Amino acid sequence: MEEVIAKMDSTDLGKIQIAPEVIGIIAGLAATEVEGVAMMSGSFVGDIAERFGRKKNFSKGVHVEVGEKEAAIDLSVVIDYGYSIPKIATDVQNNVRSAIENMTGLVVVEVNVQVVDVKINNAENESNYIKEEKESRVR
Repeated sequence: MEEVIAKMDSTDLGKIQIAPEVIGIIAGLAATEVEGVAMMSGSFVGDIAERFGRKKNFSKGVHVEVGEKEAAIDLSVVIDYGYSIPKIATDVQNNVRSAIENMTGLVVVEVNVQVVDVKINNAENESNYIKEEKESRVR
């Protein structure tokens, strides 16, 4: 399968092309700018590779389909606990669409957001509370 690279208008100096990886990076960064998005969620293998010091993957959790003038984006995100999932997902859609359209000139026809997890910020505090509760119950 041949990879489609977005074609832009030619200039006097030549043509300009944008690789799908660039659009994926823009989408990933735009999604993580939204308050309430804890992180992007990639594949298990990609997450392990990133933890062992490989290059930071800014398009983690992003799948991009690019035509000559349009793009469709699929995102997998982790939301911080306590935020409204529908509101955060809508904000992500709007921010990603705006960033891609402003930076590339492509028309974004879809931004699909899949919430795959919820991050609990005070996990240590909660686990200490549970531990204390268990200790007090056995005394």
